[in-house]
Amino acid sequence: MVSIVKFIDETKVYVKAGDGGRGCSSFRREKFVPRGGPDGGDGGKGGDVIVRASASHRTLLDLKYRQHHMAKHGGHGKGSNRTGRDSADVEIVVPVGTVVADADTAEILADLTVDGQICIVARGGIGGRGNARFATSINRAPRYAQDGIKGEKRWIRMTLKLLADVGIVGRPNAGKSTFITKVSAARPKVADYPFTTLVPHLGVVKYGDFEEFVIADIPGLIEGAHAGSGMGTRFLRHIERTSVLLHILDISSEPPRSAWEDFRAINEELFLFNPGLADKPQVVGINKTDLMQTKERLKKEIDIFVEQGIEILTFSALTGEGVEAVVSALLRRMESLRPGRPSWNEKLS
Repeated sequence: MVSIVKFIDETKVYVKAGDGGRGCSSFRREKFVPRGGPDGGDGGKGGDVIVRASASHRTLLDLKYRQHHMAKHGGHGKGSNRTGRDSADVEIVVPVGTVVADADTAEILADLTVDGQICIVARGGIGGRGNARFATSINRAPRYAQDGIKGEKRWIRMTLKLLADVGIVGRPNAGKSTFITKVSAARPKVADYPFTTLVPHLGVVKYGDFEEFVIADIPGLIEGAHAGSGMGTRFLRHIERTSVLLHILDISSEPPRSAWEDFRAINEELFLFNPGLADKPQVVGINKTDLMQTKERLKKEIDIFVEQGIEILTFSALTGEGVEAVVSALLRRMESLRPGRPSWNEKLS
């Protein structure tokens, strides 16, 4: 039986670090040791709560069902100058690419983009000092000790943003999943109806002698996506880290859709969600050239893009025709990210 892991890319958890242990107020009481003096030990440190990024994790699912993470308190000090034990830290493991923020203030605590990177989200309290620490030449028998410091506590929000070099965007059923299946080992669900892809998928592409690069298949976008329509803003965040966007268009639908209007509409949604996305370089391609209706409409659509000064490729993700040229174009764009290029928002205005 195949187990299906639910993709969770945002969650909120409560973290509480351990309190510091109390210091001890104690005096030596030994035979033949008159006026033994204070010997109360210090309290131990409370455990920290730490978030660690791991490349072996792909989702925040575990945290969805375990929302409270609390470290133990430090041990109390004891007589004979015995220090209380320090408590162990509590570790929360999350996927690489997770942004950790304070849920109340929205302050970004860490952006965990490297495997093994850690962030202390709640610091354990320091143990109180025992009365032996307060003995002086004037006060040789202090009868007081300190309480431990309370550990930090807070609600934190964790948001996963996939780490990929290339992000695929386009309307639902444009062939994005078929493309990533063709060029990588990723196997997203593929079907001939809108919103087949309900979660992002990552694929690793190896092309010739070039280094590998990671490509992300993002669920289809529609008008109003920046405001929550369709898949909405839930997955738009996953293309914020990408270097290049592959914009896949489909003109095979009935009734016919304008590739240029779809191109404008999707770019408008990207800009409204995050203006920085308008500055990302794009490789634009019309898919499904194996279909007769696409072939009949292709020249007219290409001419519109040429008039706007935008290079457009044609390919069939199903048969593989033209796919190699698309991958080559993506590599060229990644290698030639030059400053001063006009943004897509400027081209469309």
